[in-house]
Amino acid sequence: MQQTFPLAHPQSLKLEISSRFPNRLQIQWLSLPLGLFLFLAGWQGFVVYFGYEAFILPSPTVVAQRFGLLAESGLLWPHVFTTLQEALGGFGVALVVSLVLGYILAHLPWLERALAPILAGGQAVPILAVAPLIMLWFGTEISAKILVAALVTFFPMLISTIIALRTIPRELREMAAISGANQWQILFQVEFPLALPVLLGGVRTSLSLATTGAVVGEFVAGREGLGALINIARGLFDTPLIFVALIMLAAITLLLYLCSCLLEKLLIRWEW
Repeated sequence: MQQTFPLAHPQSLKLEISSRFPNRLQIQWLSLPLGLFLFLAGWQGFVVYFGYEAFILPSPTVVAQRFGLLAESGLLWPHVFTTLQEALGGFGVALVVSLVLGYILAHLPWLERALAPILAGGQAVPILAVAPLIMLWFGTEISAKILVAALVTFFPMLISTIIALRTIPRELREMAAISGANQWQILFQVEFPLALPVLLGGVRTSLSLATTGAVVGEFVAGREGLGALINIARGLFDTPLIFVALIMLAAITLLLYLCSCLLEKLLIRWEW
């Protein structure tokens, strides 16, 4: 006689599997400290073995000491705050402009074809070549650095907006219009929810590039910010200070990236 077994509930199977095998997020959080420790240990061993001077390649301990002195004296945090302010300001400007322009171009293909060469040509010009002109026209205030950061983040966000809206089936808009929805209702109840995953991907990319634009503006003309701090350290041959500024730039970029991932997790729960 063939023996039968009751089928387990899918939710119980999912809980059992997740209890036996760590998920991807847990593996990432466990591997991050280990990878960081191995990197710092290899860096320290490399410097000690070859005997590099601090002005050529400082060891992690020397960089940590310089970071501690700057953090304790309070000289580092105004530069960090300035760069973060410029990056977020540039991203905010680029987000608003790209959403409005992307919505228009997504619904008017002929206008997109007309503006495509201009947008592609503007993107092809390196921002480092455009930044001096921006400083000449708008001065060296923080608004000019925000504009440079906005130019860096604008194009990826614009492309994400156009793609997100173009991938929405036209039938859904037509069904909503037939049901009596006006243009604003179609935008906020049909287009925006369906375009949100692709839009958030553009937000993630643009936030990662925002610090690049801020630093470029500070390189060209800036007395505050991590880019200006790197310029000062380069003139003084203070390599540990350059490493401190680079580490803080990486930390800001990572923080913005994690914030975008958290926002995506909160807004798109069904994909997690």
